[in-house]
Amino acid sequence: MSTISIIGTGGMAAAIAGRIAKAGHTVEVISRNPDKARALADQLAAGATAGTYGAAPAGDIVILAVPYTSAAAVVVDYGDALDGKVIIDITNPISPDATGLVTPHGSSGAQEIAKAAPADAQVVKAFNTIFGHVLARGGRLDAFIAADDAQVKARVSTFLESLGLRPLDVGGLHMAQTLEALALMLIGLARNGAGTFDIALNVDIG
Repeated sequence: MSTISIIGTGGMAAAIAGRIAKAGHTVEVISRNPDKARALADQLAAGATAGTYGAAPAGDIVILAVPYTSAAAVVVDYGDALDGKVIIDITNPISPDATGLVTPHGSSGAQEIAKAAPADAQVVKAFNTIFGHVLARGGRLDAFIAADDAQVKARVSTFLESLGLRPLDVGGLHMAQTLEALALMLIGLARNGAGTFDIALNVDIG
């Protein structure tokens, strides 16, 4: 197993970190607030550590689990410390009233984050279509991924499988736009047709 770094300490960060720890990986929790990072690491136990914000993450896979509004700024803060890293972007660039996306026309949150990342870093979109509390409950869920590098996608797919998820490749990073719109649709479904956020999108492959 390997070390996975996660930047963020919110509900989604905790849900992902919990599955990572249960899978036997070592979790490095990083936050601008070191007390929050230490608290989540202590909660996870299983050898989880608290990293230093802005320093090179210990893991080769770095999960960006912060609000979209601050995601690109976080990547800029790290700069070359993210060289050669696989950055998994879980953000959803959804407007505060959840009526649309706030990204520039023709782009996605993941693509905007990629612009801020070092040239040698690889951005992968994943986890953004799964609600945190559903992820935390466990069980096999479908996890859609989008990225431009086939080897990186294979590596992330193996990682997702180790968490008990079923990775489904939807194409290049440009497809992150579709995945982010899908997350918006799921919020609309939860608030309207389903009437609950206890839902997950799964694909029936016949």
